[in-house]
Amino acid sequence: MSAEKIISTDANEIIHLTSSQKSKETSPARVDINTLLNRARKVKEKETRSNLIFLGLIFSLIAVVGLILSF
Repeated sequence: MSAEKIISTDANEIIHLTSSQKSKETSPARVDINTLLNRARKVKEKETRSNLIFLGLIFSLIAVVGLILSF
């Protein structure tokens, strides 16, 4: 087959782009600020909790190493 035939068959198979279904769905016009604030508070609490756990592990590791070295 020549290159011209391959190009001509590809030109016939053009895919038509359609709009996504998400754009057809109607989104709420307003956003509740309290919902956003609550979500931000939950994320902050998770970060704080993970930081405290991490610090606790570090301090316990230091204590164990200190006990081992003291004997």
